[in-house]
Amino acid sequence: MQEHLIETAASHEKTGYSVALARSEEEVREAQRLRYKVFVEELGAHVKTRLPGHDIDHYDPHCEHLIVRESHADRIVGTYRILSPDAARRVGGYYSESEFYINRLQNLRSRMVEVGRSCIHPDHRSGAVITLLWAGLAEYMVSNNYEYLMGCASIGMADGGHNAANLFSQMDAAHMAPAEYRAFPLHGLPFERLATGQPALVPPLIKGYLRVGAWVCGEPAWDPDFNTADLLMLLPMSRMNPRYMRHFMKPAEPVAA
Repeated sequence: MQEHLIETAASHEKTGYSVALARSEEEVREAQRLRYKVFVEELGAHVKTRLPGHDIDHYDPHCEHLIVRESHADRIVGTYRILSPDAARRVGGYYSESEFYINRLQNLRSRMVEVGRSCIHPDHRSGAVITLLWAGLAEYMVSNNYEYLMGCASIGMADGGHNAANLFSQMDAAHMAPAEYRAFPLHGLPFERLATGQPALVPPLIKGYLRVGAWVCGEPAWDPDFNTADLLMLLPMSRMNPRYMRHFMKPAEPVAA
């Protein structure tokens, strides 16, 4: 399938940023260096990588890499990686399957894209960058007629996991996936023991998922390498909040990947 992504002229003029799929190995490497800076240097993750200073795993060669570039400095300041259904078959499954049993999503595989490794440079954590990343994802999904977007959304555990436990314990039932779309963690977070009842702080990425209409597929998993509690999110495109769809999907010229 020929994949396309919209890159808007307005993204240059109004925000100083542009969004596109990486078109070269060097752009992918730059995105991987940004991931290393954020996940390893800033957040203390332990990653196995074959190239020093880069966050690389065996899924990367099979993924499309969505990038937001700062026009003034000509550098990548935000990224998301995208694993299509065909690519997931080639690599042997989705990354999420290293953390969750997703057997109940089996019938969605041919129409389900996985996204992950989302990060933004600490100097650019503004609404503009995350909005462009979401715009790029929305256009990718619509242009390629994919129906489901899946991904792990992380909650830091520097506090011992209490905020993550509070967040899940306080999750509105309306945000939980129907039983037929539930997933189960391989290594579950003992959220009932860790919950303190304090109001939870919701990470921006999870807020974004919930605002556009995504479901939480079940209890959080513990990722020891990144020291995070991860929620599996599932967004059927048919559920995407129309207001956000109109906001993200603005007319522009298609650019071939």
